[in-house]
Amino acid sequence: MATCLVMGNIIGGGIFLLPASVAPFGTISLVAFGVLTAGAIALALVFGRLAERHPQTGGPYVYARAAFGDFAGFLAAWSYWITAWVSNAALAVAAVGYLTVLFPAAGAHKWSMCLAALAVQWLPALANLAGTRYVGAVQVVATVLKFAPLLLVAVGGLFFFDPANLGPFRATDQSAVGAVSASAAILLFSYLGVESATVSAGEVRDPARNVGRATILGTAGAAVVYLLGTLAVFGLVAHDRLVDSTAPFTDAVNAMFGGTWGGTVVACAAVISMLGALNGWTLLSAQTPYAAAKDGLFPKAFETKKRGVPVVGVVVTVALASALTVYNYTAGTQGVFESLVLITTFTATVPYLLATAAQIYFLLSGQRERVHTGRLVRDGVLAALAFGFSMWLVAGSGYAAVYQGVLFLFAGVLCYAAMSARRARATA
Repeated sequence: MATCLVMGNIIGGGIFLLPASVAPFGTISLVAFGVLTAGAIALALVFGRLAERHPQTGGPYVYARAAFGDFAGFLAAWSYWITAWVSNAALAVAAVGYLTVLFPAAGAHKWSMCLAALAVQWLPALANLAGTRYVGAVQVVATVLKFAPLLLVAVGGLFFFDPANLGPFRATDQSAVGAVSASAAILLFSYLGVESATVSAGEVRDPARNVGRATILGTAGAAVVYLLGTLAVFGLVAHDRLVDSTAPFTDAVNAMFGGTWGGTVVACAAVISMLGALNGWTLLSAQTPYAAAKDGLFPKAFETKKRGVPVVGVVVTVALASALTVYNYTAGTQGVFESLVLITTFTATVPYLLATAAQIYFLLSGQRERVHTGRLVRDGVLAALAFGFSMWLVAGSGYAAVYQGVLFLFAGVLCYAAMSARRARATA
C-alpha cells in the first residue's frame, strides 16, 4: 500500500499530456527524463536512509527539525502543506476536463464544472475520513486501474513502434544542454511525490524497513512507466501530429487499434489516475500539519486524529482547495490560478532541500547514531546528488514562481511567531 501511495502520488494526471508537452524539443527530451529519473532515485534513496533513523509521521518535516531545529521544521511543514492543497485544487480542475469527455453535461456550464471539481475533491476526502485502511485500499485499486491502460500503451505500444515517427533528435535550435534543461523544466512536476511514504511513516507497518523500500520501489516503478510510455507514444504518433496533440495517449491507442474509442479509455484512466492522486495527496496534506501540531508548531486542532487519520487537517485542507477551486471558476482568472500551481513547484522543493541538507548535516557532524558508518561515502554522494537535484528543481520552476513562492513561504513566518509565542507563554 505504501508503494502504491508513492506511485499514485508521483503519477497523477500529467503522464497523459507529457509526451505532447516535450515533443517540440525532439527525442532528446528522453535524455531529460533519464536525468530527472536519476535525480529522483537519488532523492528516494536519501529519504529511505532518513526514514530508517526517523520512522515517524511527517517525513521531511521530521528530518529538517531534527537537524536544524523548530524553525526549519516549520518551514518544511508549511511549504509542504501549501503544495498539497494548491495541487489538490489543480488536480480537481484538470480532472473535470476529462470528466466532460465521459459526461458532456458536466461541461455545459461553469457552475456544473465547479460542482464536478468539488465532488472530485470531497470524494477522496471522505475516503480519508473513513480511515487509513480505506485510503490504502482505494490507493491500491486506483493504482491497478490506472496502470492497466498506461501499461497497454507503454508495453503493447512497443509492438507497433515505428522509428519513422520519432522525428528529429533535437527539434529546436538550442544546444543539447539547453534542450535538455528546457524539456526538464516541463517535466519537473513528474517526480513530485517521492516523499509520500515518509510523510505517512507513522501509519506504515515496520516503517524503518518498509518506508525506504516503498519509496524506492514506487519511484522506480513510476520512472519505468514514464519512460516506456513516452517512448511508445513517440513511436506511435508522427512527430508533427504529436506536437499539436491535446490527447497523446488517445492518439497512440487509436494508432494501435484504429477507431476513435481511445478517447473514452484515456479519459477513464485519467479520471481514475487523478482520483487516486487526490486520495493520496489528501492524506499527505494532513499528515505534515499533524506532525507539526504535535510539536506545537501548528495549531493544536490539527493534532485531532480518528481511525489513524488527522481529520481536522483533511477537512481544512480540502476546504482551502475547494475555496481556491470556486475562486478559479467564478473569477475566471486562469492566469492567477496557473501562477499558484507553478508556485507549488518551488514550495515542494523546499522540504526536499531541507531534508537532503539534514542528511548531509548528519553525515558531516559525526552523529553515529543517525548514520551508517559503513555506508558513509555512498550516503554522502547520494545526499549531494539529491541536494543538487533539488536545486535544479528550484531553478527550473522559474523566476516568477520562486519570487511568489518565497512570499507564500514568508507568510508562514507570522504563523510561526504566533505559535512560538503561545508555547513560550505555556512554559513561562
